[in-house]
Amino acid sequence: METAFDILTVACFAGLVIAFFQFTRRDTRTLMHLMISAIVFAIANQIGNAGLPIVALLLIVAGAGYAALVVKNEY
Repeated sequence: METAFDILTVACFAGLVIAFFQFTRRDTRTLMHLMISAIVFAIANQIGNAGLPIVALLLIVAGAGYAALVVKNEY
């Protein structure tokens, strides 16, 4: 891990794992929805490392918001 985006997105991914195991029923459907957020975090990491920090931060916020909605509603 070399950049701030590496650290931030790995922390977000770890938060997804913790949220999945602590706050959901651990079903496959919820996992699939959380994988969308994980993919968004990976894309945000690549975009942030490429030199577009504002776009990357917006993607991170969007991914975290979607994950919060998924955990709250437990699709």
